[in-house]
Amino acid sequence: MDSEGGSSSGTGQRTSSASPASRRPTAYYKFTQQNLPACKPVLTPGWVFTTFLLIGVLFIPVGFVGLRASESVVEIVERYDTECIPELYRSNKVAYVKDDSISKNCTRFLKVQKHMKAPIYIYYQLDNFYQNHRRYVKSRNDRQLLYGLKYNDTSSCQPEEHMNGLPIVPCGLTAWSLFNDTFTFFRDGIELRVNRKNIAWKSDREHKFGKHVYPFNFQNGSLIGGKMLDPNIPLSEQEDLIVWMRTSALPNFRKLYGRIEEDLEANDYIAVNLANNYNTYSFGGKKKVVLSTSTWLGGKNNFLGVAYIAVGSLCIVVAFVFVLLHMKNPRKSTF
Repeated sequence: MDSEGGSSSGTGQRTSSASPASRRPTAYYKFTQQNLPACKPVLTPGWVFTTFLLIGVLFIPVGFVGLRASESVVEIVERYDTECIPELYRSNKVAYVKDDSISKNCTRFLKVQKHMKAPIYIYYQLDNFYQNHRRYVKSRNDRQLLYGLKYNDTSSCQPEEHMNGLPIVPCGLTAWSLFNDTFTFFRDGIELRVNRKNIAWKSDREHKFGKHVYPFNFQNGSLIGGKMLDPNIPLSEQEDLIVWMRTSALPNFRKLYGRIEEDLEANDYIAVNLANNYNTYSFGGKKKVVLSTSTWLGGKNNFLGVAYIAVGSLCIVVAFVFVLLHMKNPRKSTF
């Protein structure tokens, strides 16, 4: 006898016409149950050998191309921190650099060994300077760099947070220790024009340093850390500061100073008039000035090419070792 909402059998039990799929939980999907089709490659000895061999064959030529590009870069590196100290102060270099009554001007001569095509990048290189030190990296305030005096919480900038009861913009040890050596270049008595614009990252200039934020109360204490900043120029245009504030991960680093936008010929002599102001003598650091060309791969860097060659060679060795081991102890496929 039929009853409302279902049917009855001879035993009086109700049966349901619902399919098994309709009785599944609402969360049952092929994705959630990991029932989607998948690629399951079988790594046969032939596949393994071919893969390693192809990686080696591709990586080694790429490595040689990278090495050739790196070797085509022409560099001139001149250390000047020891040569630009008067003989009288060789035994007490710290006293020399801290004495404002002594002239810090110095002239070094660089010989161009090979033709250098413009643009020629000028870097200053510091060795044994740990910009990655935790306390040094933390002693800054990125919001203040963007908003200036509108942002009051500068507790992270200690110990260069306030001076004479007034806030410092930009605050912190990172900005306070700004590099302040200067370089002027001459060839045959004629000054070479150095372009110092667009040496910082565009993203830093436009998004990390305020266009209406000006230096305030900076380097006004009794202990001067580095370069002064023009209080009439906004931070977004003070590119020396922007370059310096992108701290380096290693103790030996280079930072871009400017560009010479004319070619230098082989056997040219370049006179560098520099001001040896920056105190690296207190911590045993070194200072160098670097002139360098560039290629499509960037500056001189042999590591990338060597790494590609090493990995490629290793893959080829592994491929042949794998073949020898498989021939000695073959394994039957279970597929």
